Amino acid sequence: MTRTLLRDNRSMVRQVVRAGMVLVALGSCAVHPSCKRLDSGVPAAAEASAHAGEGEGEEDHADRVTLTGEAIERHGVRIGEARMSVPRPRLVAPARIGFNAEAQAHVGSPVRGRAVEIPARLGDAVKKGDPLVVIESPELGQAQADFLQRRAVADAAGPQADLAQAAWDRAKGLHESSQGISLTEVQRREAEYRVAVAAQRLAAAAAMAAENALHVLGMDQGAVEELAASGEIRPRHTILAAIDGQVVEREITLGELVSPDRESLMVLADTTTLWVLAEVPEARVAVVAVGARAFVRVGSGGEEYEGQVAFVSPMVNSATRTAQARIDLPGGALAARPGMFAQVEIVATTPDGVAPAPSIAVPEAAVQTIKGRPVAFVPVVGQSNTFQKRALTVGPAVGGLAPVFSGLVEGEQYVEAGSFILKAEMEKGSGGHED
Repeated sequence: MTRTLLRDNRSMVRQVVRAGMVLVALGSCAVHPSCKRLDSGVPAAAEASAHAGEGEGEEDHADRVTLTGEAIERHGVRIGEARMSVPRPRLVAPARIGFNAEAQAHVGSPVRGRAVEIPARLGDAVKKGDPLVVIESPELGQAQADFLQRRAVADAAGPQADLAQAAWDRAKGLHESSQGISLTEVQRREAEYRVAVAAQRLAAAAAMAAENALHVLGMDQGAVEELAASGEIRPRHTILAAIDGQVVEREITLGELVSPDRESLMVLADTTTLWVLAEVPEARVAVVAVGARAFVRVGSGGEEYEGQVAFVSPMVNSATRTAQARIDLPGGALAARPGMFAQVEIVATTPDGVAPAPSIAVPEAAVQTIKGRPVAFVPVVGQSNTFQKRALTVGPAVGGLAPVFSGLVEGEQYVEAGSFILKAEMEKGSGGHED
């Protein structure tokens, strides 16, 4: 029975050898029947080498993803260039947006009266010197009448003093030349002159006080001189804009009574610059420096704007235990409104002042995890819209950037945004399983 089995095995071997020879003669591969031989006389070793190369090509192809131009645009796939960077931690703090307090004006009335005209409306853009509110004020009219009266008294006191001085001078001359007048009369006329001079000074002081009262009530020097020249009382006062800006608040209506005691009738604000006030915890104030880069996120869409820290408060709020850091931003570029909340990321300074060593850094979104390893995608040279997986060695992300220790070199291109779709397509091709 054993001999019979051996004969059967030898018979099977001979049949396999014959089958292989037939396949070779037909130009097919015994390992891969679908492969066509270019030359039936190629040695078996060369054929094995060719298949080894074919296996490597298939593996490389498995690490590549090709997208359509439409998919690249739809998913925001963007190519970046690997660059050296110094990783710096970022401090995240809540913030609110406000007007520039140094370019704001609260409009009040220096006189008591009634609003008879309001040329400025809420939201209007005004220039410095534009009329805002016209006030009709009996108080101003009375002050103007008082000024005119005292100015007239002062004007009359001057000639009286001149006459008194002339009388005194004549009396002195007669007494000294011919004793034609008594010394007592000379002394009396001297006293009259001195009284006239004192009255002149008092009248001038009263006129000056009345003029200053008009200035306090809002009349400038030109208006006072016009009043003195014309003598016409004008009890209306026009409140003018003190700065260029926009009317952001209006708390007055036509016919309403106003007074200097009222806090404000309008608020003007220069909206070309806005303030972002971040609340920095007291434990992190030391790492926030004036001039540090800051990134402000506002709105439901998460718009981000870059600015610089312009001021760090020297005081800590005793209730919140935070200090304010101010970032100046251009108002025209900010899709937000004063009063809105925001989130601020400030590039922190190192406590010891020693800068970290530079390294290649890529955005966190550029690093994907496939089969438990961090990878990035790089464009394949010569193949449009095709990207290849590249294994990386990365460190912990700092400030939204991941340091890359191996896998990318400076100047090399990589997918810095939208790499998630490449990972999804790759996992879809491999069945979606990770080891």
